[in-house]
Amino acid sequence: MNRDKILAELEQSGRAAAETFSPEETFLLGKMLGESCLPGEIYTLTGDLGVGKTLLTKGFAEGLGIREPVNSPTFTILQIYEEGRMPLYHFDVYRIGDVEEMDEIGWGDYFYGEGVCLIEWADLIAEIVPKQHTRLTIRKDLEKGFDYREIEIQRLHR
Repeated sequence: MNRDKILAELEQSGRAAAETFSPEETFLLGKMLGESCLPGEIYTLTGDLGVGKTLLTKGFAEGLGIREPVNSPTFTILQIYEEGRMPLYHFDVYRIGDVEEMDEIGWGDYFYGEGVCLIEWADLIAEIVPKQHTRLTIRKDLEKGFDYREIEIQRLHR
């Protein structure tokens, strides 16, 4: 994983592809993104169960300077971490039955707040995700190894 190349591609074209070959590399990619993110940004994470969305989020949190344990908020939908250089709002909407459930947690306060949002399974609430966001798509390819991940990063402005 070449940090400078990924950041340059994102800056130039708004998209980059990364390959990671271990959980540690996936974590480090998340950390790099956390170190370079800005307040108000929204990152969506898509991919099958077990591809590393939460692992990447743990790295992202470390990149923000968050030292407390980061877990997937599957049953709470939202976990807030405030000890880093800006708040991290970590959503896991896998169990959302209807997008209206997001109203109950006041999603707009977080999407348009002073922190950064990471939304796992964001395709389930696509109608409320702002047009301007960064989409991370994580895929496995078992032919390249059990820990191999292809991670596509796209800055969208729909």
